[in-house]
Amino acid sequence: MESAKYISSPNNPLVKKLVQIKDKSRERKKSGLFMIEGIRELSLALKGGYQLETILFCDAILTDTSILINYPAKEVIGVSKEVYQKIAHRDTTEGIVALAHTKSHTLNNLELTANPLILVAEAPEKPGNIGALLRTADAANIDAVLIANPKTDIYNPNTIRSSVGCSFTTQIGMGSTKEILNFLKEKHIAIYCAALSASKNYVEIDYSKAAAIIVGTEATGLSDNWLAASTQNIIIPMQGEIDSMNVSVSAAILIFEAKRQRGFN
Repeated sequence: MESAKYISSPNNPLVKKLVQIKDKSRERKKSGLFMIEGIRELSLALKGGYQLETILFCDAILTDTSILINYPAKEVIGVSKEVYQKIAHRDTTEGIVALAHTKSHTLNNLELTANPLILVAEAPEKPGNIGALLRTADAANIDAVLIANPKTDIYNPNTIRSSVGCSFTTQIGMGSTKEILNFLKEKHIAIYCAALSASKNYVEIDYSKAAAIIVGTEATGLSDNWLAASTQNIIIPMQGEIDSMNVSVSAAILIFEAKRQRGFN
């Protein structure tokens, strides 16, 4: 780790680059880099095998700079409070951010257990929903979250924020609906689609064997390709006036029923 440098001006070229990477999906894809902020998120990213390029810290906020040794990076840079406030996405982080390398999320990189439990989300758009799905996946310790036809960059700061770092602790695979369907069929994983039509009560299904729970958007639900390939459509009975819940809430109910049947193993 190189000795610390210091940046005081918000107009520094590196600061401008960091702001672009933080704010624009295009810049993250082009550079293969993204921003992480906060001690918990950094620790989880390292645990998840992410490589840090640069650590930036503000000693006016970070009271114990000795913790920097815990975050190996090619370069460590001190920044003024004005610079930190420009590059940080949140107001409440502890004075430390990092520039990190993104990972490949192709399906063939996934490592599944012998009896996997997988969550598939088709075309999720809201970073908050994706983050909440990843948080649920971590809480249940499922094998992977697969995102079909992704509409949002998973390295969006709002996704990472709403996942409370679970973006880094959960295996994520991405692909088209067709690619993910083929992947599940090749692995002999049963497909249970959350849908309103031709559905059984979710508690009537046996999830003890290899299973994928598929959820769509609240607005449009799942595409016909998923419904045609479904082993069985499932539904959570609604007892109020509405016919759906937030996708992350629905996913949590379904996943934890599957975990209950598996003895929470």
